[in-house]
Amino acid sequence: MRVILAEDSTLLREGLVRLLAEEGHEVLAAVGDGTALVEAVEAERPDIVVVDVRMPPTHTDEGLRAALEIRRRWPRVRVLVLSQYVEKKYATELMSGDVDGVGYLLKDRVAQVGDFLDALERVGAGGAAFDPEVVRQLLARSPQVDPLARLTPREREVLEHMAQGYTNASVAEALFISQSAVEKHVNSVFDKLGLSHTTGYSRRVLAVLRFLS
Repeated sequence: MRVILAEDSTLLREGLVRLLAEEGHEVLAAVGDGTALVEAVEAERPDIVVVDVRMPPTHTDEGLRAALEIRRRWPRVRVLVLSQYVEKKYATELMSGDVDGVGYLLKDRVAQVGDFLDALERVGAGGAAFDPEVVRQLLARSPQVDPLARLTPREREVLEHMAQGYTNASVAEALFISQSAVEKHVNSVFDKLGLSHTTGYSRRVLAVLRFLS
């Protein structure tokens, strides 16, 4: 794939450049701030960008805002966001739209090279990839209401894998159950969350967002 990296840590940025090159990807640019990222995407039109959430000058949400702008202006460009911590606000915002070709990973996951490359490939192919820890925290029990109360433990497991971007076939493989069983659990989740007759939106995404305050 043709990739642009945006990461203000020179060490991590150069490490990712070498890793991607070794895997056969073409790194078109490696930049250190959100403005430079948008400019590079406009000039190069990559297949995918890998971007840190917090970058100069304020180290708050520059990377995320650049990612959202890229999604708006160039919807065919895939976006894989990296974050040091689980940024619930940013993850929710990223997941609130079309999640095809979108990923959100914690930087610790980058150290697990296989997991990082798998997520990159899934997002680059138009799928989704969300860090399991991000999903767990977004699905965390609310002190006021437990939105998971109606789900069985198996349905919750299936929902967590759905939220990470896995297909039904991949969920079946991960949980060692049949694909038809996964489909039944998914339909049950939709029923219990009142999403059975929803049209115009991805019910898989809404099933996750339904838990967010």
